[in-house]
Amino acid sequence: MTNVSYHISNLLEKMTSTDKDFRFMATNDLMMELQKDSIKLDEDSEKKVVKMLLKLLEDKNGEVQNLAVKCLGPLVSKVKEYQVETIVDSLCTNMLSDKEQLRDISSIGLKTVISELPPASTGSTMTANVCKKITAQLTGAIGKQEDVSVQLEALDILSDMLSRLGGMLYTFHSSILNCLLPQLTSPRLAVRKRAIIALGYLVLTCNGNIFSELMEHLLAELKRNESTSTTRTYIQCIAGISRQAGHRTGEYLEKIIPLVVRYCNVEDDELREYCFQAFESFVRRCPKEIGPHIPSVMGLCLKYITYDPNYNYDNEEEEEEEEMMETENGEDEEQESDDEYSDDDDISWKVRRSAAKCLEAIVGTRHDLLQDFYKTLSPVLIGRFKEREENVKADIFCAYISLLKQTQPIQSWLHASDAGGKEEIPLTMLQNQVPNIVKALHKQLKEKSIKSRQGCFSLLTELANVLPGCLADHISALMPGIIFSLADKSSSSNMRIDTLSFLHVLLCNHQPEVFHPHIKALLPPVVTCIGDPFYKITSEALLVTQQLVKVIRPLDKSCAFDAKPYVKDLFSGTLKRLKAADIDQEVKERAISCMGQIVCNLGDHLSGDLPPTLKIFLERLKNEITRLTTVKALTLIASSPLKIDLRPILGEGFPILASFLRKNQRALKLSTLTALDILIKNYSDSLKPAMVESVLTELPALISENDLHVSQVAIVFLTTLAKVYPSSLSKISGSVLSELFQLVHSPLLQGGALNAIIDFFQALVITKTANMGYAELMKQLTSPMYSSPGGASVTLHKQAYYSVAKCVAALSSACPKEATRVASQFIQDVKNPKSSTAVKMLAFLSLAEMGRTMNLSAQKELKTVILEAFASPSEEVKSAASYALGNISAGNLKEYLPFMLKEIGSQPKRQYLLLHSLKEVISSSPADGLKPYVEDIWALLFNHCECTEEGTRNVVAECLGKLALVNPSQLLPRLKKQLSSGSPHARSTVVTAIKFTISDQPQPIDLLLKGCIGDFLKTLQDPDLNVRRVALAMFNSAAHNKPSLIRDMLNTVLPHLYNETKIRRELIREVEMGPFKHTVDDGLDVRKAAFECMYSLLESCLDRLDIYEYLNHVEDGLKDHYDIRMLTFIMLARLSTLCPNAVLQRLERLIEPLRATCSTKVKAGSVKQEFEKQDELKRSAMRAVAALLTIPEVEKSPVMAEFSSQIRANPEMASLYESIQKDSASLPTTESMDMN
Repeated sequence: MTNVSYHISNLLEKMTSTDKDFRFMATNDLMMELQKDSIKLDEDSEKKVVKMLLKLLEDKNGEVQNLAVKCLGPLVSKVKEYQVETIVDSLCTNMLSDKEQLRDISSIGLKTVISELPPASTGSTMTANVCKKITAQLTGAIGKQEDVSVQLEALDILSDMLSRLGGMLYTFHSSILNCLLPQLTSPRLAVRKRAIIALGYLVLTCNGNIFSELMEHLLAELKRNESTSTTRTYIQCIAGISRQAGHRTGEYLEKIIPLVVRYCNVEDDELREYCFQAFESFVRRCPKEIGPHIPSVMGLCLKYITYDPNYNYDNEEEEEEEEMMETENGEDEEQESDDEYSDDDDISWKVRRSAAKCLEAIVGTRHDLLQDFYKTLSPVLIGRFKEREENVKADIFCAYISLLKQTQPIQSWLHASDAGGKEEIPLTMLQNQVPNIVKALHKQLKEKSIKSRQGCFSLLTELANVLPGCLADHISALMPGIIFSLADKSSSSNMRIDTLSFLHVLLCNHQPEVFHPHIKALLPPVVTCIGDPFYKITSEALLVTQQLVKVIRPLDKSCAFDAKPYVKDLFSGTLKRLKAADIDQEVKERAISCMGQIVCNLGDHLSGDLPPTLKIFLERLKNEITRLTTVKALTLIASSPLKIDLRPILGEGFPILASFLRKNQRALKLSTLTALDILIKNYSDSLKPAMVESVLTELPALISENDLHVSQVAIVFLTTLAKVYPSSLSKISGSVLSELFQLVHSPLLQGGALNAIIDFFQALVITKTANMGYAELMKQLTSPMYSSPGGASVTLHKQAYYSVAKCVAALSSACPKEATRVASQFIQDVKNPKSSTAVKMLAFLSLAEMGRTMNLSAQKELKTVILEAFASPSEEVKSAASYALGNISAGNLKEYLPFMLKEIGSQPKRQYLLLHSLKEVISSSPADGLKPYVEDIWALLFNHCECTEEGTRNVVAECLGKLALVNPSQLLPRLKKQLSSGSPHARSTVVTAIKFTISDQPQPIDLLLKGCIGDFLKTLQDPDLNVRRVALAMFNSAAHNKPSLIRDMLNTVLPHLYNETKIRRELIREVEMGPFKHTVDDGLDVRKAAFECMYSLLESCLDRLDIYEYLNHVEDGLKDHYDIRMLTFIMLARLSTLCPNAVLQRLERLIEPLRATCSTKVKAGSVKQEFEKQDELKRSAMRAVAALLTIPEVEKSPVMAEFSSQIRANPEMASLYESIQKDSASLPTTESMDMN
């Protein structure tokens, strides 16, 4: 301790030296000391250091002053509060001094101190006290100061403080407001501007009364309209406030908008510019409240975007027609007008620019008005592409690009199957305007201005992406511009890159034929770009070249174009890049891909150049950095229809590929397996057995349940081997097969991997390889079932039985001779009373899979065996038997269906199982086969739709729904008729049946459903709770799988949906369980279903929701039961990415419940489940908080800032937040998937 104070007193002494260098070094050393965390100052040292630094702020030497200011930052956190107050007092006094340099240094000092003050959440009172001191001084200075530069500095510091610590100054808010408002009429514009900025920060944290006082003042002043200059300022101020606190401005818009509209028509360009800036901020920040005014605002924008009073555009039109014939008298006129008016006074371009930006905001926020935009807005914007002012033109382009982005069809699975006619209309309207767009742009592609050329290219790129193929008729108009920008010496590198990337999009989105006439002119500049020294240009040029190769010789269709003259240039340009070792990684990869494409499409023209090129590929294959790209290129070459001769590299390449299969890089394994698969298919005659063996030894390790996709690709490769190179199969070591059988018995096997195994077994059994015949494979497949001890202990998972059964059926269909014997064997197994449950299950499931494709009518005992099994004591056997009956019937409707229907009618005890069988029949039979039986089945199902058992009702509903798909026009009206049925059970069955008619694939029933789904949705108002619950489930299914059914009904449906999210007191009852009372909420399931529907609507119908109304109900959900809170946390996280602005407006109300959840404590004596439940809840809430923190500008909200510092200060919350950050970092970005 003593040596610190000794060291410091030493430094202080040097600071008084007359030599400025000593003072400088001493101050520098002090700075170093203060930055150490360990330093502690005693009271005496504190006093001396503070006094010294304040003295040095007035030092004659500027550098010493600067350093002294820098010392203040670290000093603030090291000294006691009253010392900080001393510093602040002194700085504030100096700020009012007459010496300019001292004033500047003091204001920098104050800013430094403010930025170092600890935030409110740390609980220190120092910040609040210091701020109050500064504020009192500053407001005084701003209010009475005659010197403008002091006012400016003071305003600047006040803004700084309000933005960082506004919440702590709440006692001063009204005095700050009173001090700032008069500054809006200051004679100096700079003062007004800074006052506006300060007010913007003030409205972030002030309370409602102060905000309304401010708005009332601004509105009153706007109405008074004393002078244009102050009106401008007030409009700027309102725009600034709306930008910072849009959610508060909303309620005043009704009064503000008419005034701003009025001032738009005043002849003052600057005022107009500010009016449009205000409109833009309203559109972006108060989207709901501006809604009704959009037409009038848009009308004004369209009027003023063409506002250019001092320039005559008509001349240009005539010039085009008269081919630049200049008349003498025209020139004279020009001369005269020059005297009265100079171009520098013309600021009309600012009006046009702000109108264009406002239009861009409207287009970006109102997807629902797309058709209107194409009717009214698009032609006007296209007409303005000729704008003479470069900056304005850039904004007009941006607005049009924004319009194109809104038109882009949504590329998600949801809409792919579900694109109604709605999406098409704007696209058709756009298609009709393409010629005008090209006409307006193609001349500009040769202009000198690089900025406007880049604008043209980005607009055309977007256009080609939104409407692939739309520029086909205009290629000849665009080509000269493209070639000009590539070859022009004055083009910047970005200009070339933009041109190349447009060319790439153009080549990808259009048919090859349209480019053939232009190849001769286009190819040389592109090849020159491959040789460009700047790697980004090279890289883009290689992408374009790869696409060009596909264009000049498309392999998927015959083409008359002769590619031969161009091969040499393409090849040598790319080869140079392929050989170079010291180039950028991206260029290396693209050179390999490009050369791969050249060999694939033009390999027959390369003759002697081919073997050396392939050798380079071999080199690249050995290099770790380029191997993946090379494997993909080789796959391309091997699959080429030109049958490229790969023998020169196969001998050495095959073992390298085999070695890749054991590398720990998943993408490499997958690509290598695909490459090997193609090589085996197309080059089996050039392969030696040793090569194939080297691959086979690597395969067992790839087949496992840990990575089903890699397993699937490996098994597909094996299947290819079995078909193309059967002789190699004898070498398949037992280990590959044992891995396969292990996979078949795995509970995770399903889908693609299972199908791959089935294909492989079928291919394998046909090759008749020794030890791999039908009997051996069957034995290996079924041995676990037979070996399980006689008891009922089933060791394998249920899924494994289904997998084995499918493999058995596949083997049997490949060897029909064996099938009958095996089927009889299975029936014997079932009859044998000693058989275990496992054996019986396997037998029934295998019979089911075989019966689906083969006719089992030869097996006379089958029916009785199945019906007997329905009485088995084991549930598993019962359900397997029911599955078997269903599938066997589906394979042989004539014999089995009437039998099944008779049984359902006469056997009430076995109904549930028989109905399950019927469900299998309806699901897996073709519609034509079922038609004759529809009436009988329907009548039978309707007898059971009022059954009291909910399980039975659900199966009946599924059967009804799937049956309705067979003959929708007759059966749907019958379902509708049942809605009026008196029994709630019958109504719930019918509504659930509708749920099963909705699938995510297009179906003939869709049109009919769309017409009558409204009637089924009326059950959302049903008096019966259960009917409402199933109605919500049906609505959710529609919202999730086929949104087009319900999109247009949301206005009527949403109020009833929202109604179901409310907690109903009358449904909560108390149940006595011994000494304890337990509350049961019967309405919980319905509420849960309602919130699930709301979540589905977010994904599919976001543009049809009033998001503010929606958020009201999310807010209620955040305070509801555990299950519902979990759901609303997920909804909140999703909303943060989908509509951040709306969430920002509601932040205060959303944060409270999150904060409550994150800081709950579980009672000490609670059970373990209660702790786990709370942990899961906190985790989910914290995920929502993390999502909220990703919203841009969220940190401006005082509530959020306070909460996030509370999280940092609380160790438990902080560690939870960090772990969530880690989780989200390790996940792939789902956002990009969802939102593309």
